[in-house]
Order: sequence, then C-alpha cells, then structure tokens
Amino acid sequence: MADAQTVVGANRLELLQIADAVAREKAIDAEIVVVAMEEAIQKAARSKYGMENEIRAEIDRKTGNIGLSRLLDVVEEVENPATEIRLTEALGRNPDARVGDLISEALPPIDFGRIAAQTAKQVIVQKVREAERTRQYGEYKDRVGEIVNGLVKRIEYGNVIVDLGRAEAMLRRDECIPREHFNNGDRVRAYIVDVREETRGPQIFLSRTHPQFMGMLFSQEVPEIYDGVIEIKSVARDPGSRAKIAVLSHDASIDPVGPCIGMRGSRVQAVVGELQGEKIDIIQWSDDPATFIVNGLAPAEVAKVVLDEDKNKIEVVVPDDQLSLAIGRRGQNVRLASQLSGWDIDILTEAEESERRQKEFTDRSAMFVEALDVDDVIAHLLVTEGFSSVEEVAFVPIDDLLVIEGFDEDVAEELRVRGRTFLEARDEEFNRRRVELGVADDLANVTGVTASMLVILGENAIKTRDDLADLAGDELLELVPAEGLTLDAANTIIMAARAHWFEDEETAEGVNEEAVEEAGAAATESAADAAAEEPAEKT
Repeated sequence: MADAQTVVGANRLELLQIADAVAREKAIDAEIVVVAMEEAIQKAARSKYGMENEIRAEIDRKTGNIGLSRLLDVVEEVENPATEIRLTEALGRNPDARVGDLISEALPPIDFGRIAAQTAKQVIVQKVREAERTRQYGEYKDRVGEIVNGLVKRIEYGNVIVDLGRAEAMLRRDECIPREHFNNGDRVRAYIVDVREETRGPQIFLSRTHPQFMGMLFSQEVPEIYDGVIEIKSVARDPGSRAKIAVLSHDASIDPVGPCIGMRGSRVQAVVGELQGEKIDIIQWSDDPATFIVNGLAPAEVAKVVLDEDKNKIEVVVPDDQLSLAIGRRGQNVRLASQLSGWDIDILTEAEESERRQKEFTDRSAMFVEALDVDDVIAHLLVTEGFSSVEEVAFVPIDDLLVIEGFDEDVAEELRVRGRTFLEARDEEFNRRRVELGVADDLANVTGVTASMLVILGENAIKTRDDLADLAGDELLELVPAEGLTLDAANTIIMAARAHWFEDEETAEGVNEEAVEEAGAAATESAADAAAEEPAEKT
C-alpha cells in the first residue's frame, strides 16, 4: 500500500490516483479509501489546532482539492468557545443562522510533520483493513462447504496461512492430515469449514481432515455424483490412514461403487493422492441397518447380526479367523463402520457367541427353576421359546404358553399363578427392605421407579424425591445398571421426580397474583373510605 508520507505530500490529482491504486490492490471501493484519507487529515488537523475542535476535512472527488473547516454550533450562550458560537456573532457571518445550526469556518491547509504523517498512515491502514475484512467476510460467508485452492503464504506455529487470491484463510495444525508438511509457495486444496466475522485474526477456516472434504473430492472426480445420479450418504475418516464412504445409486441400472472407482481405479486414486495415500473403502449404502453394517465391515466376513433398536446397538458375529480383520488395526475398521452407520457395534466370534448363548440359557433356566419351582425340562422349554423373565411368564396371554409342546391349559395357568406369586413375594421383600432403609413414600410414587430400584437407591443414600431429582440421567444409570434403562428412560424418571418443583412454582405464582389482586382491592377500598371521610371532617 502507498505510504502515508506520499499520500499527504502528494499533489491533488495524485491523491485520487493513490486512492484508486489502493482500492484496486485491496479489492475495495475507492470511496472507502478517500473517506479514510479524510479521517486521517482530520485527525492531523485536530492535533495542530486542538483536539477540542470539531474539524472536518473534505477531498473533492474530481479535483482532489483538500478543504479544512471548523464546525461551530449556534447557541444563545457560549459555554465552550471551541465548538460553539453566539447567535449574534453567527448572524454577522450568515444572516439566515438560527440556534441549533452549524457554522462552517474555513481553516488554512496544514503541513504534515513526521508524527502527523505516521498518525495519518495508521488511520488509513486501519480503515482499509476493516473494509477489506468486511469485503472478505461478505464474499465467503455463503461458501462454507466448498473446496478452495490456494498458495501457502506462511506458517505460524504449525498453522498454515493460505492465500486464496482475494482473501487469506487459516488451515489449523489439527485440521491438517497427519505427517503432512507444507512449504511457502506450495499449492494446497482444502475444505471451507467455517467463516466468522472477527475483528482480528483469520476469518476463513479450512480443513483437510473433515469427512466432507473427501465427499467433495469425490463429487469433483465422479460426474455421476455431481449430476445427482449417485448420492454420498455418509463418510467416516481416520485422516491419513483409512476412510469409508457410503454411496447410493438413484438409477437401478447403475452400480454406485463402480463409477466411484473409475477405470482401473483412476478416480479413487486421484482422491487417494490428494489425501496423502489414505486408503478408501467404497461401500454400497442400504436402508437395512444389518445389510449396511455387514457391507461397512468389509473386507471382513460376517456370520450373523443381532440388532437392538432401542439401544441403537448391533452385535456382529464373525468367524474366529475373521475377528482381527473385522476389528482392524487399533479398532480402526469397526470404529469407522460405527461412524459410517451411526450404530454401536459389538464384535463377537462364533465361539464367544456360542459360549455366551449357553451361559444365558443356563442362567435363565436356573432362574425359572428357582422362581417357578419347576424342573429343568419345563425351564428349558420356556427359555427355548424365548421367555427371558418371570414377568413375561406371569403376564403373557395364556395362548402364548399353550403353543409350547407338552403344555396344556392347566400347566400354563399354574405357571402364570406361580409367576405372579413369586413377583408379589419379591415386591414385598423389596418394600420391606425399602422401609428399613428409610426410603420415603414420595420417592416410591415417582413414575418409572421400580421396587428393586428403590432398594438400590436407598442403599446409595437416595431416600427422597428431591434426592432423586438432584441426579442427572447418566448418574441414575450408573446407580442401577442392572435395570437395563436407556438414557432417555432415566431422564424421563428424573423429570418425573422434578415435576413437583414446577408445580410449586406455578402455585407460588398463583398465590403472588392473588396477593397482588387482594392488595389492589384493599388499596382501592382504603382510597374510597378516605374520600368518603374527607367531607365529613371539613364539615
């Protein structure tokens, strides 16, 4: 940018030429530069004539002439001679002057000294910088999610400052691909992750590790994605190491994976080259979670999957020799598959799954034998048919028991009766224990709190409704892990425990409103009584 010493020492036309040159260089309006020059001249003039004066500088946009003037307020009585002028005196200068008008008094031009020139430079530089930042923000605020190309301008503490031509952007150290090294002048391609209006520092923030960076690279390399025939459904990355991308074809005749790979892998290799050798798995997306997760765990083979939609969790059973492949190095494969699908994935071998199933079968059978007082055969039949708790046996429709081979109506009804008897006895024992622990009845009445939970809460010094209300949902989960609650269910119980707080607030507000109304009515009555008494007193 032109030096301020040059600006203030230039002739009139050169002043306008300098303003134009600066405006073109910074890609801002020339008017902004001229206004900045005017402010700089004003500041220098106030330094010479006194800071208390109200001085205006005007640069003629055609000739470049600089006009200096002092503004005075027309008043009846002068309090500050630097900024005010008496009406009688103002009328001598302008017959039409009125109180409240401004009188302009011309000042002689000033010669800029070294200090004044430096001050002028600071003002001009600051104004131009502000205008440049405003222009930069306005240009890039709607470009979040785009890929931009730039040159490395400098590196500050590991953060890369990228020159985008008409703007500067920052590529933070943690947004660079690991082991990636840049030098000044290197070309760099990155994803605009954020644009913020800041008074200082960078405004545009870039990333090369963002999952969508890879998605946008594929959009540039694969015409089918750009045209909307193939859609990128989700992306998961371990930057610099491995990534997975799920794609879906909206045209049944087009395979979504093939176009992304390209002829002899040309398209995917172009993306891999940009990402410093990051290995990419291209996976066909499916709306069936089980199928999608099986695809996502490639190249590992999957034997069986079990979904738990309530907990958003899926168990994947793999052959014993596929376990390490399914998990990946440091859990990379299963972690990326989990990010890609949004499901929590547990990996089991067939042997582990068989052992766990056998243990569950044995434990449940033993539970039924003890609770229902039946032999092993009946207990095994119940477990085989999918019964997992005494509650299910006690309250299931009798027809669901009659379908079990060897069960008649008498056997089914007897099992239901025994189940209910066991549950009643267990609840009585829980209630007795709850009373011993000193758990209040108001806690027992909270919706969602079971008898077993009351005992556990009492053992952990949670004995009143307010004690439970003070907990967070995750704290409740830690206290009662055996209950099998989800976080949403725990939060619902906590909110039910807090319900009386809000009822109390509403009641208090109602009482306050009633009190205000009563006070208002009393005040009105008192005023009426006073008004009625006044004439009597005068009499």
